[in-house]
Amino acid sequence: MRALLTAILLALAAVAAVPAAAAPKDRGPEWSALTADQQQALAPLSAEWNKLSLPHKTKWLGIAKRYPAMKPEEQKRVQERMHKWTKLTPEQRWQAREQYRSIAKIAPDRRREELRRYWAEYQALSPHEKRMFDVPPSYTPPAERRHRPAPAKPRPHQSFVLPAHL
Repeated sequence: MRALLTAILLALAAVAAVPAAAAPKDRGPEWSALTADQQQALAPLSAEWNKLSLPHKTKWLGIAKRYPAMKPEEQKRVQERMHKWTKLTPEQRWQAREQYRSIAKIAPDRRREELRRYWAEYQALSPHEKRMFDVPPSYTPPAERRHRPAPAKPRPHQSFVLPAHL
């Protein structure tokens, strides 16, 4: 009886300690909780919205907030970029973020010059080399990739990604 009481007390102590560690992280609002205007602005992200982390959702919600004030051509460009973003693999997204971070570290007076240099380098590529930067035709979710061989790592010259604000 004493051993049973001790086991129950230990189990209760363990259960009391677990909720803080096992509680799900706040992932922000679900797609269904967004306003109609937010859903319209973020439509290309609808399929994967609920999988995004809170910081990413916050970033996209900031864009959705500015969206109504944009000119129609800017809105179209934003939607096209969101659509392209959804087609990138997680590795390509990581590369794009790293490229953006490296450019953001450049002093503001040199940033424009550096971006023009990157663009000139890209424009000088052959059509075949430019195609290496194209968005892949389809994205394979991680669950399906488990059954396929891992893709080859990109070579260093393939890591160039233009920032989204150009």
